[in-house]
Amino acid sequence: MTRRHAILLFLPATIVRAEDRLSVAGHLKPAPDGRVSLLTTGDRTIELAGDRSTMAVLHDPRVIREDFLALGEWKSKDAFQIDPIHKKALLVRRKRELLVITYWCEVCAIRTYAPGRCQCCQEETAFDPRDPSLDNNSL
Repeated sequence: MTRRHAILLFLPATIVRAEDRLSVAGHLKPAPDGRVSLLTTGDRTIELAGDRSTMAVLHDPRVIREDFLALGEWKSKDAFQIDPIHKKALLVRRKRELLVITYWCEVCAIRTYAPGRCQCCQEETAFDPRDPSLDNNSL
């Protein structure tokens, strides 16, 4: 088996795993103590947890207004652990289309996945949800 064949055999398994990820959807409800819950369309409240960058996104007022979806795994019937930020597990739904949550610095053309100041010019980054099929280098 050549190296090319080994790579081709590996790719389908990766695609299948990505499609099998669990998700929750609804509207975010941040609490004063720093915790964040998700209110589903069925009025179910689910407590959300994630890494530090994920929690920064969950507290962003620009995201709170959105129809939100997160990928991850259930920790209990009322608690959901969101995948790490590098897995692009935070999305918004606009006009039936799912968009990955990103932040963009127009001055430096730098894209990040958590809110805050640009690592280069220190300007505040803009909330910029985008098509998940675009690569990181696409404007």
